[in-house]
Amino acid sequence: MEDFLAASFWIAVGQIILIDILLGGDNAVVIALACRGLPPKQRRLGIIYGTMGAIVLRVILIAFALALLAIPYLKVVGGLLLIWIGVKLLVPQDEDGHTNISTSDKLWGAVKTVIIADLVMSVDNVLAIAGAAETAGKHQLPLVIFGLLVSIPIIVAGSQLVLKLMDRFPIIITLGAMLLGWIAGQMAYTDPAVKAFVPADKTWEYAAAAAGALLVLAISKLLQARRTTGPGTA
Repeated sequence: MEDFLAASFWIAVGQIILIDILLGGDNAVVIALACRGLPPKQRRLGIIYGTMGAIVLRVILIAFALALLAIPYLKVVGGLLLIWIGVKLLVPQDEDGHTNISTSDKLWGAVKTVIIADLVMSVDNVLAIAGAAETAGKHQLPLVIFGLLVSIPIIVAGSQLVLKLMDRFPIIITLGAMLLGWIAGQMAYTDPAVKAFVPADKTWEYAAAAAGALLVLAISKLLQARRTTGPGTA
């Protein structure tokens, strides 16, 4: 019971909810596209069933990810991927990836589309949430399940509000991307293969986390500057 009252537990819960909201924008679009062919009365059911199925699969994936993070160098690789995902949040690419999402006029066909598409797109969520859960120590999987359950109504009912807030206050996206960099720094620092070469000190771990957050910001600023000047300008 004491573990659930610890600050680290609730910090990790907050991180998981924020990560799922920030990285759930594409998933909300997929859900809308997959269910758009359903009769109005079935659309809500399609959204609910599809989201629940996708969440269950994501919990299973994260359970495997938490176990796999004990393999040497895997956290380093995961950290690098999170840096890239954080940069992509701040420097989005022009994509037409949603145009090939198939619609269905059958409820279970739409649900299947939502679950499969979410499964393909969930690598970023899985890595980020597994990394955040690790900082809480014990009860990692219950923490993941709790964080995801809390985020479901936020994504389903409040995704449009969240997107509007992000448009109005871009700092939310910047802080979210830097949070991914923070988690990436912690993951890399606590990798089993790295532990033997670094001090076992929380101060250094936080320094590595801060470096990851600043790295995301620096790379994104560099890419934005290059995009603004263009390849043809001197």
